[in-house]
Amino acid sequence: MKRRDFLKAVGLATSSLALPGCGNAFGRLGTRSSAKKPNIIYILADDLGYGDLGCYGQKRIKTPNLDRMAKQGIRFTQHYAGSTVCAPSRCVLMTGLHTGHCLVRGNARVPLRPSDVTVAELLKKAGYATGIVGKWGLGEAGSTGIPNKQGFDYWFGYLNQRHAHNYYPAYLWRNEEKVQLKNEVRSVTPPGGVATKKVEYSHDLIAKEALAFLERSKDGPFFLYLPFTIPHANNEARQKGMEVPDFGIYKDKDWPEPQKGHAAMITRMDGDIGKLFAKLKELGIDDNTFVMFSSDNGPHREGGNNPDFNNSNGPLRGIKRALYEGGIRVPTMARWPGKIKAGSITDHISGFWDVLPTCAELAGFKPPEGIDGISMVPALLGKSKKQKKHKFLYWEFHEQGKRQAVRMGDFKGVRLNVAKKPNGPIELYNLKTDIGEKHNIADQHPDIVAKIAKYMKTAHTPSKDWPLPKA
Repeated sequence: MKRRDFLKAVGLATSSLALPGCGNAFGRLGTRSSAKKPNIIYILADDLGYGDLGCYGQKRIKTPNLDRMAKQGIRFTQHYAGSTVCAPSRCVLMTGLHTGHCLVRGNARVPLRPSDVTVAELLKKAGYATGIVGKWGLGEAGSTGIPNKQGFDYWFGYLNQRHAHNYYPAYLWRNEEKVQLKNEVRSVTPPGGVATKKVEYSHDLIAKEALAFLERSKDGPFFLYLPFTIPHANNEARQKGMEVPDFGIYKDKDWPEPQKGHAAMITRMDGDIGKLFAKLKELGIDDNTFVMFSSDNGPHREGGNNPDFNNSNGPLRGIKRALYEGGIRVPTMARWPGKIKAGSITDHISGFWDVLPTCAELAGFKPPEGIDGISMVPALLGKSKKQKKHKFLYWEFHEQGKRQAVRMGDFKGVRLNVAKKPNGPIELYNLKTDIGEKHNIADQHPDIVAKIAKYMKTAHTPSKDWPLPKA
């Protein structure tokens, strides 16, 4: 289906069409709306673990602003990333399709196509100013996948995920132009690199750009996607990969330097999120702005970081690149003063593919058919009885022999080494009683295992870039 036909199918193709269910209150699409549709900000951390925030049990890394966000809004206990690594997780987030259906299912340079429709494109057609500041990873320069060709009016940051490893890069992108920085870089497996002269810290530039976008867009409505690079490591710097200008409040800790750096990165990001909330209040738009925060996957063991040092995955098993809970269950919260009850906690089982339909409902239009997501708005607003639930959640991972996982109610199935054993054994865990996935109970529930195996087969559609062997 062509992009315009797709948009027409969801009621967003013509500039004269009023938003479904909203009468003429929002005027004509393609113009700035005078009605109070909520602004939407989605903040994404990079490799932040389920246990890395105070509000999720962290004891030593300080995150006062995110902890305050949780107290002022709602905290999710069972929200999942789109994948256990960067690019596919972001593709799921943008398109509302899980990794059995979306285009980008692994960390490779496969750009989004003109036919792919993103949450930004839908919101733009609904009258939103759209911006992304941070890390993209879904299309290189000159490709069809760059943010400006995927629904974003404004873009600043890293296109390439390996380039994004380096916190002191020689350049960043502003729309389709390179912005040269004062850093000097030694290339290591280009475009990755290690700075030999460190002047401008990219995270600080990204945080400033985000505030500038708010200033320009304060009359609203706007959608800001803010995918920070923190606390990802600069893999090319090896044991010095936790790059941060200073260790801050952790400088005198008797910790290994990578752990000081990891903690300082998270606290630095937390401080900038605090500045973002302060800016919303300064601009008088705090009450009409929905803000959601999450992480693209679990914690990493890269750049010298040891995720066990500060218990980054909390009670969960596994880290980044695992389909156990520690690789995909992520800290997630949302805040919307006067709409979301302060101090709420939800155990609604949800994932990145639910973000697109959630934004659609917030903006007042129906989500496209054929996506995997379900709007989370009822859960967000405390109307759990009205919240639709998934029959199952599905992931596939195309490294380390290929893996699949399914969450079905309280049960979780994991299949390893799919490349060699497409019909191989499925591990089964009851997450209600075994959140750490310590006890494989597959032999006790053959009926549940059989159902999960069926989902693993039917949830995958063929992909030339990420094939699975026939079962």
